Amino acid sequence: MRITAAVCVVLGLLSVPAGAAESNYKAHGIAMHGDLKYGPDFTHFEYVNPDAPKGGELRRYGLGTFDSFNPFIIKGNPDDGSQSIYDTLMVGSADEPFSEYGLLAETVETPADRSWVIFTLRPQARWHDGQPITADDVIWTFETLRSKGRPEFRAYYAGVAGVEKVGERAVKFTFKPGENRELPLIIGQLVVLPKHYWQGKDFEATTLDPPLGSGPYKIDKFEPGRWSSYRRVPDYWGKDLPVNRGLHNVDVLRFDYYRDMTVALEALKAGAYDLRLEASSKDWATAYDVPAVRDGLLLKREFKNDRPAGMQGYAFNLRRPLFQDRRVREALGYAFDFEWANRTLFYGQYTRARSYFDNSELAANGVPQGAELQALEPFRAQLPAEVFTTEYQPPVTDGSGNLRDNLHKAAELFKAAGWTIDPSSKKLVNAQGEPFEFEILLFDPAYERVTLPYIKNLERLGVTARVRTVDPAQYKKRTDDFDFDMVINRWLQSLSPGNEQRSYWGSAYADQPGSPNVLGLKDPVVDALIEQIVAAPDRATLVARVHALDRVLQWGFYVVPQYYIAYDRIAYWDKFGLPAVIPSQGVQIEAWWVDPAKATALAQRHGGK
Repeated sequence: MRITAAVCVVLGLLSVPAGAAESNYKAHGIAMHGDLKYGPDFTHFEYVNPDAPKGGELRRYGLGTFDSFNPFIIKGNPDDGSQSIYDTLMVGSADEPFSEYGLLAETVETPADRSWVIFTLRPQARWHDGQPITADDVIWTFETLRSKGRPEFRAYYAGVAGVEKVGERAVKFTFKPGENRELPLIIGQLVVLPKHYWQGKDFEATTLDPPLGSGPYKIDKFEPGRWSSYRRVPDYWGKDLPVNRGLHNVDVLRFDYYRDMTVALEALKAGAYDLRLEASSKDWATAYDVPAVRDGLLLKREFKNDRPAGMQGYAFNLRRPLFQDRRVREALGYAFDFEWANRTLFYGQYTRARSYFDNSELAANGVPQGAELQALEPFRAQLPAEVFTTEYQPPVTDGSGNLRDNLHKAAELFKAAGWTIDPSSKKLVNAQGEPFEFEILLFDPAYERVTLPYIKNLERLGVTARVRTVDPAQYKKRTDDFDFDMVINRWLQSLSPGNEQRSYWGSAYADQPGSPNVLGLKDPVVDALIEQIVAAPDRATLVARVHALDRVLQWGFYVVPQYYIAYDRIAYWDKFGLPAVIPSQGVQIEAWWVDPAKATALAQRHGGK
């Protein structure tokens, strides 16, 4: 998940470098807004066990297949663990809205206006082959990702004007004019790649040759498309840094690939792997009634979090003429009966999604006032009146399955948009007699049980919708190429939104294959609001401007909102130790460890699983 960056470094923790202007700050970390939680002498994050034992194996699952260890390009299906072999300049903490602390970077330096940033690398930073990590590696990585990487890299780094080496271990990024105070933190998230390894190789091609890394793990063994394993590097250069202490505790990370979620769940219950984040409410409620759970060997736990839930919903491809009328999109929303689905399919576990930032202070509620209204006012003539007068709420039913009133409202909207029922076919048609029909593309059969009732309701409106479920690889190819009518999509959000919103909703990325702008949204008002968010000078202003963007997206009816939960559902075999503290951003699996006593007891009781 991408997070955003920003403004103040803690004044009490900053030192002014010799010869620098008094407005320049240099420190071990940087915060988006306000102070850093952890001072320069901190030893570890509060949500880890700094004395956690090392050893054992953590087995996880993947869906579909993999054919590459290069996760930075649009081609191929990268292995799920392929980023774990690299380090970043800085790392974020999980108990602050958005703060970062040095990993490869020993210090971060910025002027008061954040118009540039200098990262000074740690002298002990090494690649797995023993060579030092250099400023040239940082520069080469940045330029390569921006020119040859996935489209979101170009969006994320769009504000960078130049990069240069300014010392033996120092790299300076200079930013384009304008307010964009999170850019130092954005660059701090840069994954650094080895220039000497990639020279002479085609970076834009998929590869199953294990790349050279610098991180806590390296690729150990694999069988293409079926499984991979990563082994902890015992002499990892950064293992004793405060940002790493208590993390990366297992010796071996293994990923086994399964055809779909159903097969993967059965494999978990059989003991084929160790841990599963459960996505299905039905499975959570009904599929774990097995001896291992009843005997306390396979544990089910719900971990609350305070991070934004983002938005999950049926996403319209606005590149299709069929969905370009706002009234049509609103009408299609009336056919989704969340209350019935939550009662009959989801066992009451979900909350209806209504905001793109649900489960946080960033969600727009009520009607715009104060700074939010100020952000929206210049665009009043270009926005629906409801943005200013009415709190957005998705359609509601009584949960009985009878949504006649909602379908009547949908029919009125279709009529206003020029769609009527053809008496002979009973189908919804336009003035040219063309039927209203489209395809909903899925990659997991589990979503069919949610989608088929939706399609039945659409049929009552004269709309013909079809489900097509394809394998994950084909799904990725089709969505990268925007070859779909409607998909179920989820936009993850952080507590500090910023530059990543450009790639989510920005006009410049609507037609770039592989872009996160799945909708194909091109709206100058949205573009302008994103830039206001990026330029927010403080937390209060950021929240108000995010509210404004959220409200415009809500009233654009760009998705049919589905649902969310404010906790993580995790099932795992009882062989792990967990830290006492769960941070605000949720459970951190990297902080778990294999408990030798538990692992031995589990093996004795469950045949070595």
